[in-house]
Amino acid sequence: MESAEELQPETRVDDQRPRLSLPKLVHYKWWLRVTVYILFLLTGQSAATLLGGLYYDKGGNSKWMATFVQSAGFPILIPLLPFFSSPTKSTTRSPFNASSSTQPKISSLALLYLFFGLLLTGDNMMYSYGLLYLPVSTYSLLCATQLAFNAFFSFFLNSQKFTPFILNSLVLLTTSASLLAFNANSENTSEVSKGKYVIGFLSTLGASAVYSLYLSLVQLSFKKIIKRETFSSVLDMQIYPSFVATCACVVGLFASGEWKGLEMEMKEYQKGKVSYVMTLVWIALTWQISSVGLLGLIFEVSSLFSNVISTLALPVVPILAVIFFKDKMNGVKVIALLLALWGFLSYIYQHYLDDLKSKADKTNSNVISRGEVEVC
Repeated sequence: MESAEELQPETRVDDQRPRLSLPKLVHYKWWLRVTVYILFLLTGQSAATLLGGLYYDKGGNSKWMATFVQSAGFPILIPLLPFFSSPTKSTTRSPFNASSSTQPKISSLALLYLFFGLLLTGDNMMYSYGLLYLPVSTYSLLCATQLAFNAFFSFFLNSQKFTPFILNSLVLLTTSASLLAFNANSENTSEVSKGKYVIGFLSTLGASAVYSLYLSLVQLSFKKIIKRETFSSVLDMQIYPSFVATCACVVGLFASGEWKGLEMEMKEYQKGKVSYVMTLVWIALTWQISSVGLLGLIFEVSSLFSNVISTLALPVVPILAVIFFKDKMNGVKVIALLLALWGFLSYIYQHYLDDLKSKADKTNSNVISRGEVEVC
């Protein structure tokens, strides 16, 4: 896009068609990439959530193992690094490219990756508790609160402005989560005590908050520390923290003593040993597919938009959970689902309005710049 804009002053005024064809082609390619990333995120997150529920439903009980597989699939991303190692592919729309020539210190990056890795470990562990003690449908609807947390953290960390539509989204998502909190007695939790249900509820809520904080901090670290947003730097942000999180999970698995029960867990798994291993493998792979979509959207658009698309998958999971896991979809949960969808659409509409405003400002800027060229 930059090269096309640089050539515009040398193009004759009456030669409009060649000048407009390239930006349109680039624009279509951008939408194609964004669409692919959205599909990766939606399918990967939905499949990983359902498989995580299947792991617990069929006899899995290791919280550290469930946490381990959420980050252990990162090696499949390593082969992508050589293809995106060039610093020339950068996000020209990003406001942090101005200082891209200044390379961050290795020690600063190491501490940053270590911090994010430990943060992801705690976040994944809380998600594991949520999947263990909650039905998949309730778990997924609670995760919808991450949009509300994202708006809160983005306001303080990323200068996100609150609008009536964002405030409406906050109220609706909070109400949706509150309905689920008072729904414990009507859930099919014969094997889970009310105390464990509360633990699962609070863990999922906390995981949504930490996940939103993580995305806001990632965006802030790109601006303040990394100061560039190439796809290779985004891959680094996924691979190295995932490596730290995986190592922390291995330590936790052995320190807690859960590793001693893994062999018995595999033998008693209702679907058999092969199904046990394949379930864990596919959980790891689908989380990485989801991560590729998440990273791609951060690269092409923003971390805030990636969280919005991530929330889009949440209302789909309860419907799939009813089909595959026979979860009950009672009246309270239906109302909570509708409120969550309403809150999500309110947030999306605000993003749509911001996009229209951005396009209008860009058009006015182009008209003014063309006028200046004609005057010269």
